[in-house]
Amino acid sequence: MRIVHSETTKARRARTELDGGQLVPPWECPERVDMILAGLRRAGFTEVVAPAEHGLAPVLAVHDADYVDFLASCWDDWRALGREGEAIAWIWPTRTMPGRRIPRCVDGRLGHYALGADTSICAGTFEAAMASKDVALSALEHVLTDGGPAFGLCRPPGHHAAVDQFGGYCFFNNAAVAAQRALASGLSRVAILDVDFHHGNGTQQIFEARSDVLFVSIHGDPMTCFPYFMGHADEVGEGEGAGYTVNYPLPEGTGAEVWFHVLEAAKARIAEAGCELLIVSLGVDTFEGDPISAFRLAGEDFLEMGRRLAGAGLPTLFLMEGGYAVAEIGTNVANVLTGFEQGARGA
Repeated sequence: MRIVHSETTKARRARTELDGGQLVPPWECPERVDMILAGLRRAGFTEVVAPAEHGLAPVLAVHDADYVDFLASCWDDWRALGREGEAIAWIWPTRTMPGRRIPRCVDGRLGHYALGADTSICAGTFEAAMASKDVALSALEHVLTDGGPAFGLCRPPGHHAAVDQFGGYCFFNNAAVAAQRALASGLSRVAILDVDFHHGNGTQQIFEARSDVLFVSIHGDPMTCFPYFMGHADEVGEGEGAGYTVNYPLPEGTGAEVWFHVLEAAKARIAEAGCELLIVSLGVDTFEGDPISAFRLAGEDFLEMGRRLAGAGLPTLFLMEGGYAVAEIGTNVANVLTGFEQGARGA
């Protein structure tokens, strides 16, 4: 298992998140990276390599150019106005204001490009997002050239980032960037399996009209769980992509028995689609102790998750998504990778 990590992913240290009507320290923090690295070391994954730089071209293959320019300039524009706090959107083009023009001022641009007020932009955000996609692409290179599995310790995560919107702690959609690069390398169809508790709305939006990427997500029911407005079972793709979006929304409190039953259905759809590469958007916030999620997987269930993912029999790339600053995060990530290696060996 190739492990790829960059210390630059910790450059983003946001101080504020809007939660329950209060500005609180975000659950998504640099300490998550250190916890995961420590868990990997304890499990024997001691070789960690730095990524190569891949530039902006792979990002622009899936994200809008003006959106990328906004992310690159937002913090400087915000600070130039003398703002002391972090950049947080406070007005949006909602259902009654369709927003046909993008404002020139940073406040208006924030509202245009933000999914919600949960995610602030601070110093180091763009740099960390660039490093995160470099981690994803370098891990992908290993899978494509060596054939062996890889884990990209991406931070910020990516699956909530749409073509031209950020939110849910996500800025560049690392899984989408990697999938597009894999297709450009010559593959015909890629599967993205999102096992994060929260639906990967950004990944779905990027690929929902395409058949060369199969997006499958197992997640908390959006009727009660973030991101609320996508992820229902009847969302199956559009046009050429009809049938290539598969959503499995599950109720809060879902445990291992039901979750693994659904995972087998997801694997069957991936096999049926003839995918040549499996990208796992690896959120471990399905853990029973996660502070902002509501599934009930235990630590040992992540070993079983890894073993079952190996049963898909595909070249596999793991990219880090959610799973928050609790002591068990590193163990849970390591368990998935350990279980995968066990499954791949037939252990």
